Parts: sequence; C-alpha cells; structure tokens
Amino acid sequence: MKVTVIGTGYVGLVTGACLSEMGNHVLCLDIDPAKIRILKEGGIPIHEPGLLEVVQRNVQAGRLEFTTDVDHAVAHGTIQFIAVGTPPDEDGSADLQYVVSAARSIGQRMTDFKVVVDKSTVPVGTGDKVKAAIADELAKRRMTLDFAVCSNPEFLKEGAAVQDFMRPDRVVVGAEDERAILLMRALYAPFVRNRDRMMVMDIRSAEFTKYAANAMLATRISFMNELSRLAERVGADIELVRQGIGSDPRIGTHFLYPGVGYGGSCFPKDVKALAKTSADAGLPSRILTAVEAVNEDQKMVLVNKVVTRYGEDLSGRTFAIWGLAFKPNTDDMREAPSLVIIRALLARGARVQVYDPVAIDEAKRQLVDVEEAVNEASSAQAAVSGADALLIVTEWKEFRTPDFEHLAASLKDKIVFDGRNLYEPALIRSFGLEYHAIGRP
Repeated sequence: MKVTVIGTGYVGLVTGACLSEMGNHVLCLDIDPAKIRILKEGGIPIHEPGLLEVVQRNVQAGRLEFTTDVDHAVAHGTIQFIAVGTPPDEDGSADLQYVVSAARSIGQRMTDFKVVVDKSTVPVGTGDKVKAAIADELAKRRMTLDFAVCSNPEFLKEGAAVQDFMRPDRVVVGAEDERAILLMRALYAPFVRNRDRMMVMDIRSAEFTKYAANAMLATRISFMNELSRLAERVGADIELVRQGIGSDPRIGTHFLYPGVGYGGSCFPKDVKALAKTSADAGLPSRILTAVEAVNEDQKMVLVNKVVTRYGEDLSGRTFAIWGLAFKPNTDDMREAPSLVIIRALLARGARVQVYDPVAIDEAKRQLVDVEEAVNEASSAQAAVSGADALLIVTEWKEFRTPDFEHLAASLKDKIVFDGRNLYEPALIRSFGLEYHAIGRP
C-alpha cells in the first residue's frame, strides 16, 4: 500500500518506519529541512532504541522515503497519516493549528480518494474539524472528491515504541466509512495476525480513548506518589505496599512505582487537555486537577529531602544528578522532573554535576540560561566525583548496580537521594551510605 506520513517526530517516524517494514511504500513528509536532511543522510533526529536499524533497512530497500515536498507527499499515499505536534495552548487545550494545516494541505492538492488518519493525539471533535478543513479546500477548488477521515490514536511508549508498534496490544480505529475501515484493516493485518486486536469504533470514541488511557495511567502514578508521602509519615514502606496491592489482579503491577513525578510529551499535556475538555463540557474534573497538582508537587520531593537534610541555603554544595531524560531509553526532556530539580537546587545556591547516557545535548538546550552552574559529566562515576551527595532522577539500567564502594569513597557526605527506589536500603547502608528513598522509612 502507498502511505504518506505527515510529521517525522516520535509518532510519525515510528509509524512510517514500521509500516514500511511490512512491505508498504511509505513517504514521510516534514517541513523542517534539517530533520529531512538527517534522515536522508542515514540518521534519525530522535533517540529511540531499534528505530535507526528499521529506518536504514527500509530506506535501503526503497520502501521508505523522506521529503519536504508537500505536493509529492499528498499525491503519493492513498492513506495520509497526520502525525504532527499538538502542543498545549495557554489554557491547557491542545493546539490544533498544525493538524488543521496538514488537513488543508491535503484538501488543496488531492486529486483522488484519500483516507486521512489522525495519528496525533487530538481532543474529541478533531475529526470533524479535519473533515471540515478538507471539504472547505475542495469547495474552494470547486471539486467533488470522495475522502474519509479516521482516528487512529497511538499507544506507543517512548523507549519501546518500535516493539509496541510491531506487537500492539490493541489497534484503535475510529471510522464510519466502510472503504476506509477495509483499508485500515488491510494496513494493520500483518501486525495482528495471531489475534485480531483491531477495535473499530466511532471517531469521537477513538479520540476519547487515547486521552482516557493516558489520564488513567497518570492518575495511577500520582495516586502512588501521594501514597508514598503518607507512607513516610506513618512509617510504612511503599515498596512493600506496592507489591501487596499489585498482586491483586484487579489492580495489577503496572504504573505503581512511586518516584519524582511523570513528564514527557504525553501525560502532562494530555491530562491538561482532557481537563480542559471536561471543563468546556460543563463537568470540571476534580480528579484530573488533583492528578496534575500532585505531580507538580512530586517533582520537588527530592529537593525537599535535600533541604530537610542540609537546610535552605545550599551555597558551596555540589550535587551529582544521575538521569536527566523524563524516562530511560529516550533523550526526551519535555516536562522532565530533572529540569525542576536542577533549577530548584541552583536557586538555593548549589552547583550540579549531571550525567545521562543520551539526553545531555537536549538537556543543555533546556538549561542554556544556567549552563555556567551545570557541569556535564562524561560518566556516572565522573558525576559523583567531588560531589557532596547524589540524586537519582531517571532509572537507567546502568544505575541499577553501581560500585557502592566507589560511590561511598567519591561522595563527600556519603548521601544518596534516590528518586526511583532502585536499591534495597539495608544493602546501600552497609557500604556506609546514608540513603533517602521515596516512601521508605
């Protein structure tokens, strides 16, 4: 099948690469010439495990191409995926200008039947706006052409996006046009061969499903983070509590890990967008408001532990920070808790020595205004050298079994503030280290 993907960010590039892996001829469009240049030169503009190999393999096979030519992109694909950004607006709603612009570009150029698929995370009712934009452009051209609009939200985890796309637990398609449904079934058939995981529903329900899923996961995270604070107050161990409740099949084990709050490109903006949709519908969401408030507070939990231990004035102190990306296996720094933590420490007079396996460059761009107080380390061991204490912010695998003897010898005060509960308290204390975790006595 001939497929066009508009946008080469996380969602668009993974979608295009994985669809080409199954034999489709995919053309990826982006108006950013720098991104397209990187892709044409054999690289990728993001860090996503396994993605580079898939891209290179399919480019070499001639199934995956990249362009900035909008005319070529619209002419190419019967199926046109819109996978552009939907950043939060000032009021928390999703900014749909790029989605609508992409739809208008299709309407201005199409000459035959197209299935236009909203792959971007969009609020309920966006399908109608996309349909109206295309119809408006066709009317301006005085043309009558059949087209269909679908919603096909993504459920990809950054750091495991390729695996999630290739082996989906569900494929949600919102569509009313029978021809479009048949084409989408054919497109996804190779991904659901062992069991049909495709769910067809109306467009608004599909749009709602994406927001509801992310809001539910964010709620679990904030709930566990709030419980972790209570556990500290009453002398319980949140890790044992997590195991106890996670063993209940009605609850399950996923997204029950307390930490320093969620970040990334999805949860923060999707919680805000769903809350805005709820408010606009006359049903303000007290739960979503609380989820967001708890998460913002949780980003300061390590800083508060540092202040409790050292006092508000941190002048003359240096803190090592392990992990900058909002989660492991990505270089995404959007809404990363590390940014809040670093700025809070600097505001109190401290200096920081930071290390992350892949997110250093992106972190430097985010912290350019305070770069003089941020020392970039070449390794985890280098980061702790000469530091007073260590803060663990992102749970990269290389941090799970460090050299505790080296850690104790390197840190002046032999203190670890663990924002991800990576270690057993008794073990780390046996090396003479003072250990402060989340929700653990």
